[in-house]
Amino acid sequence: MYFVYVIKSIKYLSRYIGSTDNVDKRVNEHNNGKCRYTKGRMPWTLIYKEEFNNRSEAMKRDKFLKSGQGRKYLDDKLK
Repeated sequence: MYFVYVIKSIKYLSRYIGSTDNVDKRVNEHNNGKCRYTKGRMPWTLIYKEEFNNRSEAMKRDKFLKSGQGRKYLDDKLK
């Protein structure tokens, strides 16, 4: 199983979108400063995830959610 996840910085309220095969492990990496992009905006909390059967489907969805239309979808979904 592969996942697309969205985490939100508790302190700065910014979002990060990513994909992985282990969401819990990945969120812990973000919160332990092991990811360069998210290191300066800790702590993070998981706010959304979707599950996929394979990596390529997850990567396509990841790319969509990072687009303008995908960000609007997330804004509407997470209200």
